[in-house]
Amino acid sequence: MSEISGATALDKSSGAVALSKTPGGPALNTSNATALKRRRRRNALVGWSFILPNLLGFAALTLVPVIATLLLSFTDWNSYNTPQWIGFDNFRRLWDNDNFWTALSNTSWYAAGHIPLTMAASLGLAVLLNQKLRGVAFFRTAFFFPYITSLVAVAVVWNMLFSPDAGPVNQLLKAVGVAHPPGWTTDTDWALPAVIITSVWRDMGYYMVLYLAGLQAIPGELYEAARVDGAGPWKRFWHVTVPSLRPTTFFVLVMLTVSSFKVFDLVQVMTEGGPGRSTLVLSQLIFREGITQGRFGYSSAISLVLFVIVLIITVTQFRFQRRAER
Repeated sequence: MSEISGATALDKSSGAVALSKTPGGPALNTSNATALKRRRRRNALVGWSFILPNLLGFAALTLVPVIATLLLSFTDWNSYNTPQWIGFDNFRRLWDNDNFWTALSNTSWYAAGHIPLTMAASLGLAVLLNQKLRGVAFFRTAFFFPYITSLVAVAVVWNMLFSPDAGPVNQLLKAVGVAHPPGWTTDTDWALPAVIITSVWRDMGYYMVLYLAGLQAIPGELYEAARVDGAGPWKRFWHVTVPSLRPTTFFVLVMLTVSSFKVFDLVQVMTEGGPGRSTLVLSQLIFREGITQGRFGYSSAISLVLFVIVLIITVTQFRFQRRAER
């Protein structure tokens, strides 16, 4: 019995010795850990190689100019001399400048007209073109095409359409009985509405595509359940379509808000801020003060104010969206 137990103990001890002498024990674990670290480092380098070009572009073309604008807004600089620190003098001057308040008012009126009209037109087009109609692909392309057309070409064509004497718009108004049609871009009261109409026509195709994507993501079962409950087309639109499109509508609202407050090129080509100051907007005032007049410190102060206004509005929109989702 003792011989058997001794043999068993010997076998166990010899197995333990053999196991401890197996090649690659602790050394194998160390090499695996090293290989894992190398793999992680290589994956990190690959990830940074994808991110770095865009990050460098963002830093050079966006981040650095924003920081420079922030610093220049507190200086007096015309690009020929050394910037002189003047504190809040640019903002005090801004507060007393009538051109700034006119531009802010025009920009606000433009946003108040452009945002809801574009949202309504793009949503209406999306609902119509979401149906199974013959040639629907052609109409989708046709409505989207103005957005990718040169904005200068769009502005020139619409200036011709809005011509007070020979423009097709006024000719049509006269044909339907309007004796004295508006002067449009030559009239201080109608110039801004003319710009808004043009911008809505140009932008609605792009946002129509966004709404189309949102509509096609709505489950068909929701409409079937609404039909079973006796809901008509109008009720299905208000109680199924509109709530389901809330994320898309919020995205469209934020994008339109930002683009409306920084509008420049369309106004510059169509009216150049005129007649008088009736279409002068903040971005155009920044351009005039900085590029034309060379007052880069003052124009930077206007840019900073515009940035703060858009930031406050956007943050407010996000807060309302979060409350609505709760």
